[in-house]
Amino acid sequence: MNKNIKLAVAGAVLALSASAANAGIIIPAGEWLDIGGNVNTFVTHTRASGNAVINGGVAGAASGAGNSNTERGESNLTTGLLPNYLSVSGTTRQNDLDVAFTISIQPGTSTTNGGIQNAAFAPGVIDDRTGNQENRQAFMTFGDKSWGSVKLGKDLGIFAGTAILNDMTLLGVGNGAGLLAGNTTTIGGIGSGYIYADWKAQAAYTSPNFSGFQFTIGATQGWNQLDNSGESLGTTGRSGSAPAVEGQLSYAWTGNSLSGKLWTSGLVQKVNNPGGVALNDDRVQVADLGVNVNIGDFGVTAYGYKGDGIGTTIQFMDGYTEAGVQRESDGGYIQATYVMPSKTKIGLAYGISNLDRAGADTNLLLKETERTTLGAYHPLTKHLNLVAEYNDANAKNQASQENKARTVSLGGILFF
Repeated sequence: MNKNIKLAVAGAVLALSASAANAGIIIPAGEWLDIGGNVNTFVTHTRASGNAVINGGVAGAASGAGNSNTERGESNLTTGLLPNYLSVSGTTRQNDLDVAFTISIQPGTSTTNGGIQNAAFAPGVIDDRTGNQENRQAFMTFGDKSWGSVKLGKDLGIFAGTAILNDMTLLGVGNGAGLLAGNTTTIGGIGSGYIYADWKAQAAYTSPNFSGFQFTIGATQGWNQLDNSGESLGTTGRSGSAPAVEGQLSYAWTGNSLSGKLWTSGLVQKVNNPGGVALNDDRVQVADLGVNVNIGDFGVTAYGYKGDGIGTTIQFMDGYTEAGVQRESDGGYIQATYVMPSKTKIGLAYGISNLDRAGADTNLLLKETERTTLGAYHPLTKHLNLVAEYNDANAKNQASQENKARTVSLGGILFF
């Protein structure tokens, strides 16, 4: 990267002197800046069937909720589980500390809003927005390998973060392509094998690496119960009554032909009921256990979680009944991959997430989401991967009514 960042200056600088205007303002930036990210787009076609009423926001919609038993199709061009990504970061050594930062933006690919009349606009004014955008990261770290590091800012959550990073659909689409078009991403295996780690404000400490063992513990922004069903305790707001405590303990090993990682993570948080209903338990808790093993060209990942009040798909979604009773949830996924002599990685994954009834629950909430994904990921160049996936998803409500969605995805992802 350039050693200096030059800022163009007009107006006031011109008033000072012509020479100052020509020179501009030069800010020393050092040699520690870098940029990176990815661009990806996929052509998807989804065949959906079923008319089961499944509440619970994206958990139900992503698996093919519909209004007819007749099979129907939808095609889209969209980003995959990873959004388009542009990241500016820097690392340096100052005063015996390793100091770093990252700031990123994630623009979407979909253009489903283009040319649509928006009721919020004046008559005749066209809404030509071209997709959503996220800002997932803005954090700094400082530390030393002798005592560890501290992270302050917004980044991937600690609980379930490793689960999503091991999901093979991170390079592809997975679930949610047909009925989530227009969003920044699809949902991959989220809600059908693991709960979304999300991107959270946090203050976290990561230990040094003790011969493969390492732990992270932190306080993250507290969230309240989120209700998209109309039949659960909740609010559309996300501020919690107290910070959550999240942590992870892991052990990683490497060898000539054998490598892997074993980890466990968890989250505990006290919650408030914004509706004033007494809760049977105001402490949400969830824990997981996962392992990834690679033997030569073969790889296997197995993962499972169980929680009380954490809900499903998105943390704290439908975690309590309308009467304030905690719901239990659990799930997991298993995944196997093989790298062929052509360097193409093929993979097969199965995942399932469950949300149990509690008290006098209705029968319209999401009960179970499962998916099976078959994928092929070919490195056309060092940075460019071509991707083909088939995803079969099913969602059931508490009355065992079912919606189905089968999606074929073709596209590519370029890292830089």
